[in-house]
Amino acid sequence: MSASESTTAKAIAITQGDCAGIGPEIIAKAFKTAPHSMRGCFVVGELQTLRRATALAARAADGESGMAQPVAVIDAPADVWSVPEGTIPLLNLPGLAGPQPYGQISAEAGQAAAQCVVWAAQAALRGEIAALVTAPLHKEALHLAGVTFPGHTELLQAEAAAHAGVGLEQMPVRMMLANDELRTVLVSIHVSLRDAINAVTQPQVLQTLRITHQALSKSLGRAPRIAVAGLNPHAGEGGIFGREEIEIIAPAIAQAQAEGMNVAGPFAPDTVFMRARSTAAKPSEFDVVLAMYHDQGLIPVKYLGVEKGVNVTLGLPLVRTSPDHGTAFDIAGQGVADEASLLEAVHMARSLSR
Repeated sequence: MSASESTTAKAIAITQGDCAGIGPEIIAKAFKTAPHSMRGCFVVGELQTLRRATALAARAADGESGMAQPVAVIDAPADVWSVPEGTIPLLNLPGLAGPQPYGQISAEAGQAAAQCVVWAAQAALRGEIAALVTAPLHKEALHLAGVTFPGHTELLQAEAAAHAGVGLEQMPVRMMLANDELRTVLVSIHVSLRDAINAVTQPQVLQTLRITHQALSKSLGRAPRIAVAGLNPHAGEGGIFGREEIEIIAPAIAQAQAEGMNVAGPFAPDTVFMRARSTAAKPSEFDVVLAMYHDQGLIPVKYLGVEKGVNVTLGLPLVRTSPDHGTAFDIAGQGVADEASLLEAVHMARSLSR
């Protein structure tokens, strides 16, 4: 980015995630391995937590003799442009708990992670930052901290609704998981499978189609080609394996088509993702697949490589992306975590915010 561009561009905030997991480590590694790609980004978190992560990243790269990257504490997002490349800008939130033991669930880590997300969300809603990228947090740690939301998506939805002065039902959001080969959007997110089946209603499917169409029209510059997966095996096989496709999903598709959306389906769930996958050998038939529940939509994308996947929240009045993996408590503190998905999330956030 040129000097003139940096005077007008807004920064991207990266929340530290659960400090007992790999979030701080992959942030430090991203700044170390791809400093140019991270230009214009800053961390929202706690100083000692980030310093522990930079030391870990240095040892992982150069052994015990490795030099940790410098950290510059900034007062406001706009200060990021005065921090030299190679130095990590940090907005050090007051009152956050310091580093917690690696791999251990704690209320302190959950509370710190939540505070970082709330600060970044509010900054985005005020127009102070271009986007936020969220490092992984731990849902059980959030619960221990008294946070009533099961994850990032629901927490961000609540902040956006409060900012707009509306109820949650007036701020519908959906989760999209994307990589360079496949995109999927989910009708429901973090609910039980039984509740997810009950969530497949005509209004829910239609609302998901509207949110997907609106969001991807902006990023693609045209109406997206949306494929809709069925709920049942073989998309119900004409009602033999279930009638949800006939009575719920197909009418929602028909209404979306009447509204001018490029939507097709419902298709058999075991083949539609292959049809939507884009490779050098075979262009995709669709830009995105609408999946009926969490695992139906996420397993295909994750199978193609967790390190490539990016989680995007659709429907919010802000840009939010996240790596396609969790806190990885089993490897936290070992220096082996891969920063590739975080870098992809930053790239996606930058692209969407433009």
